[in-house]
Amino acid sequence: MGAKLVKEGVYSVGCVDWNARNFHGSSYVTRRGITYNSYLIKDEKITLIDAVRKGFEREFIENIKEVVDPAKIDVIIINHIEPDHSGAFPEILKACPNAKIYGTEKAKQGLLKYYGVCGDWISVKAGQNVNIGKRTLDFLDVPMIHWPDSMFTYCAYDKILFSNDGFGQHYATDKVFDDQADYNALMDEAQIYYANILWPFGQLITAKLAVIKKMNLSIELIAPSHGLVWRGHLSEILEKYAYWAINSVKNKAAVIYETMWGSTETMAKKIVEGIASEGVEAVLIDVTKSERSDIASYILDAKGIVFGSSTHDNYMLPVIDGFIHFYKGLKPKGRKSFAFGSYGWSGEAVGNLEAVIAESGAEKVLEGIKVIYAPSKEELDKCFEAGKAFAKKIKES
Repeated sequence: MGAKLVKEGVYSVGCVDWNARNFHGSSYVTRRGITYNSYLIKDEKITLIDAVRKGFEREFIENIKEVVDPAKIDVIIINHIEPDHSGAFPEILKACPNAKIYGTEKAKQGLLKYYGVCGDWISVKAGQNVNIGKRTLDFLDVPMIHWPDSMFTYCAYDKILFSNDGFGQHYATDKVFDDQADYNALMDEAQIYYANILWPFGQLITAKLAVIKKMNLSIELIAPSHGLVWRGHLSEILEKYAYWAINSVKNKAAVIYETMWGSTETMAKKIVEGIASEGVEAVLIDVTKSERSDIASYILDAKGIVFGSSTHDNYMLPVIDGFIHFYKGLKPKGRKSFAFGSYGWSGEAVGNLEAVIAESGAEKVLEGIKVIYAPSKEELDKCFEAGKAFAKKIKES
């Protein structure tokens, strides 16, 4: 899409992957595509912040050439080494032979392992900076947001926080700023992004937001490495991150299940009916027909999460198995839960689900419900009542 002006002397020179529909393997569906953002600053020392994914090198260098000869770049800042940000790094080194490279020590180690090169490297820590002329760029360590090497870069002159994976969205567009896009779509993508990328790191995000607040940084723009630059809705996204990071929950629930011959699905529907009868928002989610990334976004602030599975080969079904282990890795807190399912002869799935629920840190508030073969009217009534009881547990806490 070419170079685009962000602020006087600051350009967006990254690339748009319009057709990308998956991220992090196949676990994250990106219906609106992906951008790989990089930023170029024209000052006494010409500075490039972050790179792009491998396969976009030629376009990336052409974008830079619209602003400056790449050979004149003096400084390259690597905020994060994940390949969607660093894949073009080896080619950029060739195009910028005189550049000094700044990043954390862990970033240096990672680049050497990935590509065997790191350039004329200078390792930096929080509190350090580099002067590039009118501007001084300050480095903020943010390890595990969301890799050990991660950092942010702040430019006081322009009042821009270059936040790499923080505040990102997977949203392919020819626009630059958040207030140029559809607000609802933007915030939807920001929530999906947080739920799938950053949810496990909530405590660290809370701590870093506090550090940034204490530093009293004047921020007019947040420039992430994916999606749009925040300016018009800056306060909203900061508030959202503060809300999500403390594992805030609402009185809503999801009943997530996988069924073999329909019996577990019939139970799930009755549980949802019971929850809804108490005035608690509830959704029914078949994991074989819903994308994992969408489910994560919905349950990000759901207080109640119910899991169900038929039993097959003495265990839960494979798709719910994958999802619930993914769920455990998100490190949800403050959730209430229980399990249910049908079986033909052994019925281990409910116990399997309960074991992972316990490992996730969720609170089991009802005993599991197991039904052999197909649920009777009495057993469906039991499912409905379980839904009602679960909703009451949600509302009373």
